[in-house]
Amino acid sequence: MTINLERRSPVKLKGRPVKTGIREGRQIVSGYAGAGKGLHIVDLSHFSRWDIQDKRLSRIQPYGDMIPEKPGQIFMDKHLLMGRLNATQAVAWHFSELKPDMPQTQAFTDITDAAVALALTGPAVYDMAEKVCALDLADPLKTPPFLVQGPFSHVPCHLWVLDRTDSGGCLALTCSRGYAHDMVNSILEAGAEYNVTPEGEDIFRAWLGWGG
Repeated sequence: MTINLERRSPVKLKGRPVKTGIREGRQIVSGYAGAGKGLHIVDLSHFSRWDIQDKRLSRIQPYGDMIPEKPGQIFMDKHLLMGRLNATQAVAWHFSELKPDMPQTQAFTDITDAAVALALTGPAVYDMAEKVCALDLADPLKTPPFLVQGPFSHVPCHLWVLDRTDSGGCLALTCSRGYAHDMVNSILEAGAEYNVTPEGEDIFRAWLGWGG
């Protein structure tokens, strides 16, 4: 007997999806109607994320050569982000439409369903972020991409500064799944003056130049 499981994102965005699909039992929104050219909020919670912990991260295969040496550094490849958190911990974030096979070792833990993941793209991303985050994500001494840990809207987060321009950029964040509702509402409230609207994963891929 085949059992079809429906997996739901913890994120609820108000908008009219115009491009959708089913992937790994999840409904995926690739685009929304009337998204406009302003600030966008994107749900990325469906993409696979792995926590990696080991006393010697450099020996982890096949990702040993992709794990950055210093905390805060990010390795970016096609459809993959690898961020170093500390001396013994890293996190991998996959953006392929095909679910990757996680290495079956004690160093890896699948944390996809335990977290909410969002991206903010477009103009005024970091202006908006200043309203809810005391961390200086626009620090000119730090060149994207880089990863920081700290509170965003009073919630402990991993903050991925992926792109930053004079007018905006691309910021992704992950936090515990239970904060999804409050986090989205906080972003929508802080971003109201910047005309924040929901968008699908396509705009995130396009912003980073990843395509489909």
